[in-house]
Amino acid sequence: MPHLILLHGALGHSDIFISYLNPLSQYFTVHTPLFSGHGDCGLPEDGISIEKYTQELSEYCQKNQLADVSIFGHSMGGYVALCYAMKTPENVNSIMTLGTKFDWTGEQAAKESKMLNPDVILEKVPKYAQLLESQHGSKWKQLLPAVADLMIDLGKNPPLKNNLSAITVPVQVMVGDQDNMVTIEESTTVYRSLPDAKLAVLPDTKHPMDKIRPALLLDMIKDFWNLS
Repeated sequence: MPHLILLHGALGHSDIFISYLNPLSQYFTVHTPLFSGHGDCGLPEDGISIEKYTQELSEYCQKNQLADVSIFGHSMGGYVALCYAMKTPENVNSIMTLGTKFDWTGEQAAKESKMLNPDVILEKVPKYAQLLESQHGSKWKQLLPAVADLMIDLGKNPPLKNNLSAITVPVQVMVGDQDNMVTIEESTTVYRSLPDAKLAVLPDTKHPMDKIRPALLLDMIKDFWNLS
């Protein structure tokens, strides 16, 4: 069976894919790795970065002897998938991204990272704080500033900027029409910059993976990968 990797976003968890495992395992051997600092994976002492996560994906593929792999990446997971395809195109069959932010500038990164203050989240959005603790344990308070640093680093040095034309594998860029983090415009710009790409705007769809209707996303997945 062909291999499919499902990549979660920053502050996400592989658990978000549970409802997709059964339907997709009819067509693929499905992999749901966790990025370091997430779930029960320790937070590296030297922090996290897109480059580090791209290396982790590369090591996962080597360890599991995965070649010609298909990848679905939500949010940051999509960014990592494209970075991996840029580095090792011979290992990648094709990629779907959903809700991936591409337009990283210093100003944008500063704005996003300011929202990752553990004390503010505890006070203003206690339910989200509970979710983060249940998914990542007590280290969630350290993970937030680490992700903020990752975003600031992305703003200073976005690895995909000016490199999209080098990614030759088939890609479908997807964005929800109600996504308040990713614009349809930036998704369209990336779609036009990739040599072999499709674009899909999902109706009535917000950014978080748990707000996406599984039936809608599964239809998009089946269409892209020609699954009957």
